[in-house]
Amino acid sequence: MRLPPKLYQVLVGVFASLGSFLYGYDLTIVAEVVSSQCFIDKFNPSTAKLSLVASMLTAGAFFGAAIAGFISERFGRRWTIVTGGLIFCLGGALQTGAENYAMVIAGRFVAGLAIGVLVMIVPLYQAELVHPDIRGFVTGLVQFMLGVGGVVGSWLSYGTFVSFTDSRQWRIPFGVQIVPAAIIASMIFLFPESPRYLIAKGKSDEGLKTLARLHANGNIADPFMLAEYDQIQTQVTFEREREAKSLKELFSTKSSFRRVMLACGIQAATQMTGVSAIQYYSTTIFVAVMLVVDRIGRRSLIIAGNLGMCVTFIVSTILLAEFPPASSNTGAHWGFIAMTWVFNFVFASMGSLSWILPAEIFDTKTRSYGVALATMISFAFNTMIGQVTNVGMKSVGWRFYLLFVIGNFTNALFFWAFLQETKKLPLEEMESLFSKSPLFVGWRDMAAYREPASLAAMAQTHYTIWPGRTCETLNSNP
Repeated sequence: MRLPPKLYQVLVGVFASLGSFLYGYDLTIVAEVVSSQCFIDKFNPSTAKLSLVASMLTAGAFFGAAIAGFISERFGRRWTIVTGGLIFCLGGALQTGAENYAMVIAGRFVAGLAIGVLVMIVPLYQAELVHPDIRGFVTGLVQFMLGVGGVVGSWLSYGTFVSFTDSRQWRIPFGVQIVPAAIIASMIFLFPESPRYLIAKGKSDEGLKTLARLHANGNIADPFMLAEYDQIQTQVTFEREREAKSLKELFSTKSSFRRVMLACGIQAATQMTGVSAIQYYSTTIFVAVMLVVDRIGRRSLIIAGNLGMCVTFIVSTILLAEFPPASSNTGAHWGFIAMTWVFNFVFASMGSLSWILPAEIFDTKTRSYGVALATMISFAFNTMIGQVTNVGMKSVGWRFYLLFVIGNFTNALFFWAFLQETKKLPLEEMESLFSKSPLFVGWRDMAAYREPASLAAMAQTHYTIWPGRTCETLNSNP
C-alpha cells in the first residue's frame, strides 16, 4: 500500500531532521557533562577551557556551513547529509573516548563541523522535495527536531549525572549522539535525491521520476506533476547560463542581494531576540507554529512574534531591575518564570521561520550558497551572543536585557519593511517575486507581484486531465 504523497514527503522530512536533532542534543548535554565530578577530576579544566566546550561547537558549525554549500552543489543533497553524519560520528567518537582535554575540544570542533553541514543542508533538502502547500510545515521540522534533541539530551545527561560517579557520567551522553548520526548517514539513500538538483545537473529523466514518486505516487503522466516539472525545467534553463560559481555571485543582482539580506537578516535577528539568554525548548509550541505557518503566512507570524518577544523582555527587564535575583520577592520570581514561558511561546515563530525562509526564497542557482551563508551568520551571532551574555549580565545587570528589547523591536520593523509573503509559492516563482516587487513592502499590497498562473492552471493549459479529475482538484493535488 502506497502512502499518500504528502505523508511520504513529511516522513522524508522527519528523517532528514535527525540532523537538527543532533544539534539540539549536543547543545544541551554540555551543562551536565562539564559539571560532572568525574569529568572535572579527569581533565581539571580552567573556566576558560570549560567555555571552549560550548564555543568550539558553534565555531566548527560556522565552517561546516561554509563547506556544505560547495559539497551540495558538487555531489548532491544526500551526499552532503552523509558527509555531515560521518563527520559527526568522528566528532562523537573523539569526545566519547577522550583521554585528554585536547581530544574533547577537537571532538567538539569536529562535531560542530558536522552540525554546520547538517543544519545547512536539511532545510534546503526538505524545501526542494515538498509540495508548496506543506513546505512551511516540513521545513519547520528542523526547529521542532532541534527541540526534541534538546529534551532528549537534557534528560539523558541528567540521568547519567545522578546515576553514575565514574566516566559513564559524561562518556554515555557523548557516545549516544553517534547513533542518530550513523542512522542518518547510512539510511539517507533510502530516500530520494532532490528532483530540482537532478534536473539542474542535467538528469532530467531521473528528476521527473523522482518528482512523480514524491508528488504523484510514481505516476509520470500526472498533469499537476508534469506542470511542476515543466516549471522547474524552464527555471533551470533560464538559470543555467548564469549559474552561481562562487559566493560573490549572490550579490551580482538586486534580486539575489535582496534575498541574501533577508536570509542573513533573519538568522542574525533570531539570535538578537535573546533566545540564547533565555534558552528553553518547548516542542509542543513549535508544532503549533508549524501547523499554521502555511495558513497564516510567514510575514504576519514573524512580525507578531518579534513584537511579542519585545513585550516579554520589557516586562522581564522591569522585574530584574526592581527585584534582582537576590531579592526575596517570590511573586516577582514567578513573574520572571512566566515571562520565560511566554517568550518561548512567541519565539516559536522566529525559531521555525529562521530555517523556513532561507531555504525557500533562493532560486536553484543560488540556493546552496545562500543558505550556507545565512547559516554561517546564525552560528557567528550564536557564538557572539553566547560569549557576551555572561559578561554583560555581570557588568551591567538588568540593563543588558535592553539589548533584546531593542533587538526584537527593530526585528519587527525590519521584516515589516522588507519581507515578502512567500507562503504556498512554488520555489521557481521566487525569482519573479523578488525581481518585480519593490524593495520596501510595508503597508503595500504585494498580491499583484505574485505569479498569477498557478500550477493547476498550467496543468489545465498544457495537459489532458485524467478521467474523473477536474481542474479544481489539481489545486489540492499533492
